[in-house]
Amino acid sequence: MAKWIQLLVTGVAVGSIYSLIALGYVTIYRTSRIVNMAQGAFVMFGAFFAYSFLSELGLPYWLSAILSIVCVVILGAAMYLVVLRPLVKISLVSIILATMALSILFENLALLKWGGYGKSVPAFTGDKALFFGKVAIFPQYLWVIGLMVLVLIGLYFLINFTRVGKQMTATANDPGAASLSGVHTGRMILLAFGISAAIGALGGIAITPINSTSYLSGGIYALSGFVAAILGGWGSSVGAVVGGLTLGVVQSLATGFLPAGYQDAIAYLILIVILYFRPGGILGLPSAEGES
Repeated sequence: MAKWIQLLVTGVAVGSIYSLIALGYVTIYRTSRIVNMAQGAFVMFGAFFAYSFLSELGLPYWLSAILSIVCVVILGAAMYLVVLRPLVKISLVSIILATMALSILFENLALLKWGGYGKSVPAFTGDKALFFGKVAIFPQYLWVIGLMVLVLIGLYFLINFTRVGKQMTATANDPGAASLSGVHTGRMILLAFGISAAIGALGGIAITPINSTSYLSGGIYALSGFVAAILGGWGSSVGAVVGGLTLGVVQSLATGFLPAGYQDAIAYLILIVILYFRPGGILGLPSAEGES
């Protein structure tokens, strides 16, 4: 029993990272209808920048984290302004292909700068586990889960109780009408990319003490977050969290009775089954809605 509880705890922690990535997808899609397949690169760069600021420049942890998030936000904004904004009026397929190409480009740039080996940063508050019977809970797990909850709450209040949040939702629902109403739709989309990049970077910094980050991590995290967003109900913040936690727990529990590497196949099989019987995802919510 302790083994399965341990796997469950690990699954919730990993699922919280998937949830953060899925929240990044949802934030951008809610405002722009853009599916950003380079979302995992934000996670990867958040981890790598934090590593460089800590290990190479010797900056304090808190300052390294802040600078890492700022750098990734700038990267996300530049990605939208330089590459994606000219493609918005062409087609959704063009945008998806562009973000996939950017993801591959970012992976290669990361390989050139940080090499092929995984990098890690220290845990926020030490790596000494807390034991409840035979179940070990590392403090970093609690940080990851707590950050995910805070981000979810923050997005909920942003979308539902602020003028900016309403403008972001209006931009997604009807850009033309929103623009005629005085909403600067370009700024709203840029803001969405900035928020999404910040969420991704935060997730990267939080997960790297648990799982080291390599140049290939961006693509892996992008796919996992994308599956989580679809699994929970595309366009819903709560759905993104539900999907992320479900995916993380399923993958973790699968390691208890399957050889290494098969847990991903089981998770995606469940995704196919859920989409077959419930195309809207677990929560069955329509996309780009005002409520979380």
